Amino acid sequence: MNLNSKYFDRIRIRPDTAEATPQEAPRCEWAGCAQPGGYRAPKGRHREGQYHNYCLDHVREYNKSYNYFAGMPDDDVIAYQRSASIGHRPTWNMGVGKTGGKPPPDWSETIVDPFGFFNGGPARRETEEPRPQRTLSNFARKSFDALDLEGHEPGHEIKARYKELVKRLHPDANGGDRSLEDRLREIIQAYHYLKSAGFCP
Repeated sequence: MNLNSKYFDRIRIRPDTAEATPQEAPRCEWAGCAQPGGYRAPKGRHREGQYHNYCLDHVREYNKSYNYFAGMPDDDVIAYQRSASIGHRPTWNMGVGKTGGKPPPDWSETIVDPFGFFNGGPARRETEEPRPQRTLSNFARKSFDALDLEGHEPGHEIKARYKELVKRLHPDANGGDRSLEDRLREIIQAYHYLKSAGFCP
């Protein structure tokens, strides 16, 4: 590696002092001041990006009396401050469309609400076919028959029917009579099958 390479010297954090050429600070622009003016101060409205070079004492003096809005009417100052709150970018009014916020006359025909977000329940078209009945296997049909059900009941009704039958046929409810134990066993097996098959919780 050549340590004297011009490329290596350029990537150093601090260049050699012999090669470094310090830049001279411009003189203070304040009238009668001979100090270096190393501090920038804005020149004012309509001259954005232009700066005076002052020394520290004079930049402090200048900043005390600096007013960007000097000579501007109050209405223009208020308008500028409002525009500054949005970064002086154009904005557009947020509002309703051409219908004035009202749904079109036939909105119930054009909007489909399958999850019932707007009408309080799942919406169904009048032309929609009712859901087909679920097909039951032989064992499922026998299980529904054991519970005295038709086979299309929802899960909470199956569970309620099961609890009702168990309370009615349990030996403790019949004064210790065990003559209905076979029927109770059949109901319990039927319910467990329907539960394992996903018909009820």
